[in-house]
Amino acid sequence: MDFLTLIQVLDSSVRLATPLLLACLAGLFSERAGIFDIGLEGKMLAAAFFSAAIAYMTGSVWVGLLAGIGSSIVLSLLHGAASITFRGNQLISGVAINFLAAGLTVLIAQSWFNQGGRTPSLMGGGRFEGIELPFALGPKDAEATGRSLSELIAEAGPISQLYSELISGHSILVYIALLCVPATWYILFRTRFGLRLRAVGENPAAVDTAGISVIGLRYAAVMICGVLCGIAGAYLSTALQAGFVKDMAAGRGFIALAALIFAKWRPWHALYACLLFGLLQALALRSDVVEGLVRVEVPVQVLDSLPYVLTVVILAGFVGKAIPPRAGGEPYVKER
Repeated sequence: MDFLTLIQVLDSSVRLATPLLLACLAGLFSERAGIFDIGLEGKMLAAAFFSAAIAYMTGSVWVGLLAGIGSSIVLSLLHGAASITFRGNQLISGVAINFLAAGLTVLIAQSWFNQGGRTPSLMGGGRFEGIELPFALGPKDAEATGRSLSELIAEAGPISQLYSELISGHSILVYIALLCVPATWYILFRTRFGLRLRAVGENPAAVDTAGISVIGLRYAAVMICGVLCGIAGAYLSTALQAGFVKDMAAGRGFIALAALIFAKWRPWHALYACLLFGLLQALALRSDVVEGLVRVEVPVQVLDSLPYVLTVVILAGFVGKAIPPRAGGEPYVKER
């Protein structure tokens, strides 16, 4: 495998890891506050649909992004009401959100667009385009020279290939997702809000005794989770693809949960875990690269199943003991 092919695989890994990273960080906020959320899948799916649908109808991808975030927040508040206010089972609430989103998105899409549960393809201002960073080879260079962009990159030096192919050319949501990692670390470990949020997930009674609202902090975490899941879903339908299709989340919410457990609820480790899953998904799309490495023909089905197999392995506990927040999954009942 030559250097350019490696860069292209890594580029695909970053693109595919972006929704996983956003959903993983969403789950990180929620579970650090003691609210287990397996409804990440449903929130991403709802956000993907409403982002694509509203972006198509308005012609503005930014309005679509806001619609996706709004739909995800609504589901987050629904989960919060069930698990925080009414002290219901958090896992059942998450499963219900997944089923609700899977059914409603197809039903509304069929009602609005009559295209078999999908939205029309997005074009122009209806989707996020790649950002060409300064000094990177891009479409303008190809037009100026009358050659294809792939030819220009293939003839460029390694540093130019790395910069133009891997660092430049992503949509703004990719860069936002990467910036969310240090932002999450700072919020959780360097601010008073983060300290209180982590304390709520470990010992909510102590937080309540200090005069701090446990319910308020948990709802804040659930809201942050909704925002991040909304961005993840919007990325799927308006950046990674050009429209919504049925079940397009494709288990990414569950993979994000596995990455969160693999990362042991730490932001930087979450980035590495999501990049690993993104790499496996990228390799599934480049079977020629895998076959060149192992020198054996590998069935496409085997490559496609690798991220899900790793998810099962992680959730089964084969990667080491991961200890969740002590109060995670338990509704808080204030002592009288």
